[in-house]
Amino acid sequence: MASLLLAVVVMAIVFDYINGFHDAANAIATVVSTGVLPIRTAVLIAAVLNFAGAITGTAVARTIASGFADPAIVTQAVVLAALLGASAWNLITWWFGIPSSSSHALIGGLAGAVVAHAGRDAFNWGALGTKVLVPLVVSPTLGFVFAFVLMITLVWLIRPFRPLTVQRGSRRMQLFSASLMAFSHGSNDAQKSMGIITLALLSFGAAGHALPGWMPAWVLPRGDHVPYWVILACAAAIALGTAAGGTRIIKTMGTKIIRITPLQGFAAETAGALTILGASSLGVPVSTTHCINACIMGVGASKRLSAVRWGVATNIVMAWVVTLPMAAAIAWASMKLLALAV
Repeated sequence: MASLLLAVVVMAIVFDYINGFHDAANAIATVVSTGVLPIRTAVLIAAVLNFAGAITGTAVARTIASGFADPAIVTQAVVLAALLGASAWNLITWWFGIPSSSSHALIGGLAGAVVAHAGRDAFNWGALGTKVLVPLVVSPTLGFVFAFVLMITLVWLIRPFRPLTVQRGSRRMQLFSASLMAFSHGSNDAQKSMGIITLALLSFGAAGHALPGWMPAWVLPRGDHVPYWVILACAAAIALGTAAGGTRIIKTMGTKIIRITPLQGFAAETAGALTILGASSLGVPVSTTHCINACIMGVGASKRLSAVRWGVATNIVMAWVVTLPMAAAIAWASMKLLALAV
């Protein structure tokens, strides 16, 4: 069983790495598309701040670890199947340049794997509603409205200034907002892998398995607290993944939804970051992808509704809708296959 636990931990870190390059665009798409920073500089800054955000708390990780399924029911194979489903869907959407939600892929994967293992009643559907489905609607809506209002406010505030002054100031402001967005991304997304590893560790302990002699006792969590080594490993993985880039999705978010300016980028990133940081403080695993996309749409709509390419936006929303069931289906199939092999 210890070898299976090790496989789960490795797969969770791989998922976190994939999450990093899949969601790198969340933090840097606008700052790259406006020309404020070259892509290599932007991803390195985002990587550092993703790491910093990831070590600031564990509220979201505790929600993932114990909020959706009883660790006593969950096995290592269940967690592994959940990670396989989430990672497979992330890679599919990354390949096609679709900014889907890594968060919902992971939770959908967990739902599919738990149901395949122990039936529908084993998964906490109430938590799925309050912690996932409600924020799925609320967080992008708040981001859209906040970005819309902030952009209109900024347009009124800059009216007395010369265009060149506004352009220079906007570029400096966007450096700050992109950094804040990267920090907020780490504060929410990295914790999901922390939570899934902690769930695996809790289930290992709940099943009464003994650690092998070469594995120290501090590997297992105390209560539902996330071990420090898990925090550091996941923070490093998402930072390295972010540094690997993600240019396919950057193109979709930075140019295909609207043609964005530095001032619009500042408004979108600021609105998105504050929404995500609020969710992280409450332990709610929101989709950073949904938030920043909604904020980009919000700043575009503040200019005129036709500024947003609603056809592209509709395709993105469709990807949001299908992520949970598709990741769940892949994880369900993975669990059935693992049950035959284990």
